[in-house]
Amino acid sequence: DQEQTFSSVEEELRYYKDLAEKYKAKLQETQVELEEFQASSRDYEVELETQLKQYETSDRELRSLLGRVQSENDSLQERLSQVQRESTRQVSDLQNQLADVTASREEMHRYIRELEQSNDDLERAKRTTVASLEEFESKLNLAIERNAFLENELDEKEALGFMVQRLKDETRDLKQELMIQQSVHKEEQTPFPDNGTSGLAKLEAAYKARKEAQAAAAASVAGANAVPCTPARSGSGATDSNRIATENGGSSSSKRALRSPRIFLALLGSLSCKLNKLPFFFF
Repeated sequence: DQEQTFSSVEEELRYYKDLAEKYKAKLQETQVELEEFQASSRDYEVELETQLKQYETSDRELRSLLGRVQSENDSLQERLSQVQRESTRQVSDLQNQLADVTASREEMHRYIRELEQSNDDLERAKRTTVASLEEFESKLNLAIERNAFLENELDEKEALGFMVQRLKDETRDLKQELMIQQSVHKEEQTPFPDNGTSGLAKLEAAYKARKEAQAAAAASVAGANAVPCTPARSGSGATDSNRIATENGGSSSSKRALRSPRIFLALLGSLSCKLNKLPFFFF
């Protein structure tokens, strides 16, 4: 502070008194404030001690809770680590399974495509086989019909062959019988010189009739490949037979002998014509 200068001692004394009273008042005021502060401090101290006790209790509880939480946290961390490891293992297994399933699905798709392709090929082969089978069945039916027709013709040909052979045998026998009867007739006509001319005419007529029958049979056989077969000169044979019978009215055995070869020769020519027209192949 700036040094005070006094004019007198009384003034200085008065000044210091006033200053002392001022400081005293301040001291009292400060003491009151101190007492109030101490009182409030004691209240605060009690309150703080109470709060401290509460805080300590709370701290102990919190520490205990913290210990439990930490132990639970450690347990949960362990469980979490275990779950993570298990999850990682499961994820790896699932990924492997997914890869296997994907590969299997691709393999199945490829197999299905191959099956579809094979099915299409089999269907085409089936259609081709069915078409070939139908064509074969139609050809087989035609072949069966043709075979049956040819078998019938073959049977007919064999029957005609047997008939021709039988007719040839009968013709040969009839020719022999005719020759024998002609010889007998000639011997019968020899003792009668008066009838020699008529007997000779009869023999000549029979010989001509036999020649005509042979010529007719040969003509029917030769013309079998050119014209439809009909009984070769059956009418002519009948006419010639009637003519021979008229000329030989005196002898019934001569009539039968001359008529039968002509008829059989005509039948032989007709059957030969039919045999020549039949085919010589079969299945």
